[in-house]
Amino acid sequence: QVQLVESGGGLVQAGGSLRLSCAASGRTFNIYTGAWFRQAPGKEREFVAAIRGSRAMTYYADGVKGRFTISRDNAKNTVDLQMNSLEPDDTAVYYCAARPLYYSGYVGSYDYWGQGTRVTVSS
Repeated sequence: QVQLVESGGGLVQAGGSLRLSCAASGRTFNIYTGAWFRQAPGKEREFVAAIRGSRAMTYYADGVKGRFTISRDNAKNTVDLQMNSLEPDDTAVYYCAARPLYYSGYVGSYDYWGQGTRVTVSS
């Protein structure tokens, strides 16, 4: 069982930065792929970024490549998302998610979810 708690959301102007953090419970979290998804009002939840546990391979949605960076600290059981050059279209509730072992960009593949943290980017 893994429990995930996000923090770090807020209001920021376009062009600004925010750092989201996801704290995970569980002694074996280092074998889980950690990911961030987001859901904007009226839209489906979409993949943002993921990082595997062992070799820390990273994956990004096309729209955030070069602006967002996902990282993890297995000693602290955290997965962070550094978001730079934020745009109004990045406004959404951001969710941390985890699944055992392998990467997936599919919402339904993730077993564990946090409660979400809201990010609002003003123009």
